[in-house]
Order: sequence, then structure tokens, then C-alpha cells
Amino acid sequence: MDTDAAGHHHNTSVVRFVEAAEAELVRGLGITEYFQVAPRVRYEVDYGSRLWFGQRTTTAVEIEHVGTSSMTLRFEVWGEETAEHPRRLAASGRCTVAHVPAGADRGRPWPAAWRRAFTAGGNTKGVRDT
Repeated sequence: MDTDAAGHHHNTSVVRFVEAAEAELVRGLGITEYFQVAPRVRYEVDYGSRLWFGQRTTTAVEIEHVGTSSMTLRFEVWGEETAEHPRRLAASGRCTVAHVPAGADRGRPWPAAWRRAFTAGGNTKGVRDT
């Protein structure tokens, strides 16, 4: 379902790869309720090369900027080398999420503990191999 008749992944596959790496990042920061309250409000992707059926990928996500109630993540999705294709940058871009707690109609400031975790300068990068 992720590939078309030509054998390469649909562009929307990149979104799922990025979300998986983002999950690794926030899990590593010890934040478990993140996805329930952090909807995407902006997504920007530059596609560089195709990802082929069966090709391994590496996706890296890192925190670029933390605002009062939003955060921008930068990402890269790499198609790993195969017998037919060299390792190439398949997609790169940015994703902005906002902190919108349950019942809120708009963004609210990040919880203080989350903000400290996001800005600590330690593990602010998530990597996912698929």
C-alpha cells in the first residue's frame, strides 16, 4: 500500500517515517503524553530522490526551535544503498507542532518540564531505521 506501480514509495510515506523518528525523540526525553497534545500545524518537505520498495531508510529528526507553545523539528530521510541505488537524501524539511491540551481551542505554553527537556541540549535528536 505504500508503493505505486513503479515500485517506489508514495511521498506520504515520509510523514510516517518522520513521525516514527519523532516518537523515538520524545520517548528518549521521557515525555509520554506528547502525541495526544502536539498536533502538526505546518509541514514542509523537499523531495530529493525516490525511495524504492524494500529499500532500507534512515530518518533523523532534531529539535530546531522551541517557542512558547510550538516547536519546529528539522528532519532528513535517507534511502540507504542497494545493489541498484546509492545512498541518497530522499527528503528533508521541517515540521511545526503546537501544544494544544485536551479541551483547549488553541495553543498553550509547553509544560515547564517538557520545555526543559526540549532545550536541555542533550538528546534532542531522534533516529529511526526502517
